Amino acid sequence: MISRIDHVSIAVREEEHEQAVHFFRDVLGAIPGVGFNDTGMNFYWHIYSLGDLSRLEIMKPTGDESFLANFLKDKDGGVHHITLETPDIYEARKILEKHNIPYFGFNDMGEIWKELFIHPRYAFGVLIQIAEFNPDDWVDQSVKCPAGKKFSLEKRGDNCRLILAHPGGGKVEVDLTKDEAGRLAEELGLICWELH
Repeated sequence: MISRIDHVSIAVREEEHEQAVHFFRDVLGAIPGVGFNDTGMNFYWHIYSLGDLSRLEIMKPTGDESFLANFLKDKDGGVHHITLETPDIYEARKILEKHNIPYFGFNDMGEIWKELFIHPRYAFGVLIQIAEFNPDDWVDQSVKCPAGKKFSLEKRGDNCRLILAHPGGGKVEVDLTKDEAGRLAEELGLICWELH
């Protein structure tokens, strides 16, 4: 049902937003991905990548009517929800219904995004968003492999770096010594030979 934790979403007050961006981007090295100002729900969100596979979202209210206003009423910010990726939102919904787990906010925006939410009272104090989407659509080009490419190799002095596209979006980089690269090439050769 669930492929992975996609991101943790942090809500901050509008006046704290620039400080939060500075902290995560400039201090911790987060790389900005896609962002959007949702005028219908009065909030702004932006996805950031950290390291190989971790992502977080920073959200801020953009009006008094925002659903974030109540969340931030008595605090400056905090974890708002955790987003779990699913390969099939309709199957996830069936499983929740089978187990009598209430959900809300079901939304199908076609290929770009499908989602539903589980209230914290049914998820041990955590708001859970379950979503179906293409993870690479939300990250910066610099943290993913080129379209259609699942791997690449880079020479690094006497060693090499193996770069793999990750199904959760982005890429994973593994540094290999000359010996490790040789063993990998050998094993790949054997597997390729067996496939023929």
